[in-house]
Amino acid sequence: MASHGESIIREPLITGKNITYAQITNDVLLPVENKPTKAWWIGFTVASLGALLWVVAVSYTFWFGIGAWGLNKTVGWAWDITGFVWWVGIGHAGTLISAVLLLFRQNWRNSINRSAEAMTIFAVICAATYIVAHMGRPWMAVYSLPLPNQYGSLWVNFNSPLIWDVFAISTYFSVSLVFWYTGLLPDIATIRDRAVGLRRRIYSVLSFGWTGSVKTWQRFETVSLILAGISTPLVLSVHTIVSMDFATSLEPGWHTTIFPPYFVAGAIFSGFAMVQTLLLVARKVLGLENYITMFHIESMNKIIILTGSIVGVAYITEFFIAWYSGVEYEQYAFINRATGPYWWAYWSMMSCNVISPQLFWFRKLRLSIPFSWFLSIIVNIGMWFERFVIIVTSLHRDYIPSSWAMFYPTWVEVSIFIGSIGVFFTLFLLFIRVLPSVAMAEVKLLLKGSSEQAKKKVLAGGHVEPEQAAFYKEALEKFDSVELADYEKI
Repeated sequence: MASHGESIIREPLITGKNITYAQITNDVLLPVENKPTKAWWIGFTVASLGALLWVVAVSYTFWFGIGAWGLNKTVGWAWDITGFVWWVGIGHAGTLISAVLLLFRQNWRNSINRSAEAMTIFAVICAATYIVAHMGRPWMAVYSLPLPNQYGSLWVNFNSPLIWDVFAISTYFSVSLVFWYTGLLPDIATIRDRAVGLRRRIYSVLSFGWTGSVKTWQRFETVSLILAGISTPLVLSVHTIVSMDFATSLEPGWHTTIFPPYFVAGAIFSGFAMVQTLLLVARKVLGLENYITMFHIESMNKIIILTGSIVGVAYITEFFIAWYSGVEYEQYAFINRATGPYWWAYWSMMSCNVISPQLFWFRKLRLSIPFSWFLSIIVNIGMWFERFVIIVTSLHRDYIPSSWAMFYPTWVEVSIFIGSIGVFFTLFLLFIRVLPSVAMAEVKLLLKGSSEQAKKKVLAGGHVEPEQAAFYKEALEKFDSVELADYEKI
């Protein structure tokens, strides 16, 4: 067999004929350098209206206080903390794709890491707004941080899991932002070199003087690996700490040691689902089918199967431990989830998170773009219900039946949640307009060894064993961006 960089039986990460470095640049920068399309304007208008709704609802909350929400003396946490945990979970896939897959040298991350990292930043911003709003006095948020001595003895209570949240999320946001922006530098320099006038000056400032020299690239790769090493523990620690808001309490239904790994798996589960929701639309609208291929989509669907199965096992384990503990209050908390007034939320959670991902075991469904997009939305609906079930059903019936109460959300809470989705998509749509949504520099590294045209040259050379060639051609049948007729001649 002729020597080449990658085995022929590996599926290509870039498809298309006669792909060049210049074409990759042109394809990726098309939405950045040209006027926005009609589809972008429609999406941006809808998202902006949602963001406006968020501004109205949050302003109403700040003016009248959190009494505008449906909270009561029994249910002190509800839609607000549900939304907070949901958004933090969505932000996990970006760090996982960027850091963990980089350390494990998984090259399929190169096409999707940029959008996933941006998604992380925007999701954490949406999560942080819930914490500030729930404080009731948002101008006091600064006191959640350790202050200099000139402010007096104002050290925060480090025994409180809510303070752990502040440190975990601020660290996660800071490291993710630096990681994301560091990866952008060579691509911003490319935009700078192609721009003129004011745009050139703006991108010159943003590129931090990137020259593209060998020394610059060496430092870039070193910093990327260091940041990946720092970020990898954050994948586990951030949602672990968020889970401790519940696990360190004595509340039946919360006081369980399975929460940290269970929350981390659920976060990766919902995060990859949101990446699918965004990228399946973006690859079509932005014309990125050659760079975000069916291999990427199938790989993410496989991770959704794995993490969804872990979450399902966690649900079953919770019930088993409640029964095995012999604690009647713990047992009632779980029976109440499944059969009590909020049974509809519990069974919606089970249907969306445990049953629906198992459909991806069928290859035809796993490779269906419409079905993958639909199921990614179903998964995130289910993950929202999971957080709602954990929080509300554990609180609304406590030890004293006379204090039992139902929680009913008001229009303010619903508007804040819908509005936060609008804020998220507004930020994402602005991102794809001003910055490349695919990491050009990293995708170009794959052109010589992992692209379809590179593998086609190896096949044409006739040095590949017939079994391997047949295996490779059969694998290409699932790609919607590959012309199989071209292989009949080889």
